[in-house]
Amino acid sequence: MVSRRRVLLGGAVVLAVAGQVGLYAVEPTANRGAPHKGAPTPGAPARTGAAGPPPRTRQPVRASSYRLQPLTGYGPPRRAPLRTPVRRAPILSLSGLGRRMVLTFDDGPDPRYTPGILSTLRRHDVRAMFFVCGGMAAANKDLLREMADDGHVIGNHTWSHPLLTSLSRSAVRDEIESTSELIEKTVGEPPLWFRAPYGAWNRSTFQIGAELGMEPLAWTVDTEDWTTPGTGTIVTRVIDGAAPGVVVLSHDAGGDRSQSVAALRRYLPDLLKEGYGITVPRRRRI
Repeated sequence: MVSRRRVLLGGAVVLAVAGQVGLYAVEPTANRGAPHKGAPTPGAPARTGAAGPPPRTRQPVRASSYRLQPLTGYGPPRRAPLRTPVRRAPILSLSGLGRRMVLTFDDGPDPRYTPGILSTLRRHDVRAMFFVCGGMAAANKDLLREMADDGHVIGNHTWSHPLLTSLSRSAVRDEIESTSELIEKTVGEPPLWFRAPYGAWNRSTFQIGAELGMEPLAWTVDTEDWTTPGTGTIVTRVIDGAAPGVVVLSHDAGGDRSQSVAALRRYLPDLLKEGYGITVPRRRRI
């Protein structure tokens, strides 16, 4: 009698474990979130080729309901989330890209100049990085969405472009965090890259950026286009500084950027003819 009771209890545990595993399988790790178009609805019966009684259906269980009630000792293994490292210096160039380089544009989006830059990039089918200011992005959300639709990487350049090293830690966080929130609400994804205005970094900027899941990116080649040195000078600085992994700094707002727009039209096809690939870094969010 005792042995029979042990068998029944053991079977109950097995069934409970099987049920728990089935609940976790409702939302595969590789496809969390809402199912894409054409994907089977979670909990729907699988199609079979053989005739017979239809399988029993089960209502899908929301994540909040089953993750709060796991079976003790069972369920998927828990992993500590990977965190963005807190760096002591910004990234200046990107290795492992081969004969490729990165073009970046700061301070926008600006309806006077950003559309011209987007048009040139689209014409040559290349992607760039745009480090946007929250105030400008809030006033030009259509351009922010256009950047995302074209496959460009949108980075965080603070809300109002202040000298972060002169602000309190709470003020620095507000400048950076508010911009990340706006970007995420507008294009559906938070930024993974951050650039401090004027290239002025300190411990707080690195820590807060890392806490928000962003890597700090500076530049290798400064076109100094903000000084309006002339279109030809900007072109020469980019061509002379071209090399594998180089990050080029330009601007699409913050002043008269017509020279920057014209320069891109000239140096981009030249770089491509010289065999350079224009790319953007990809960093998978964990």
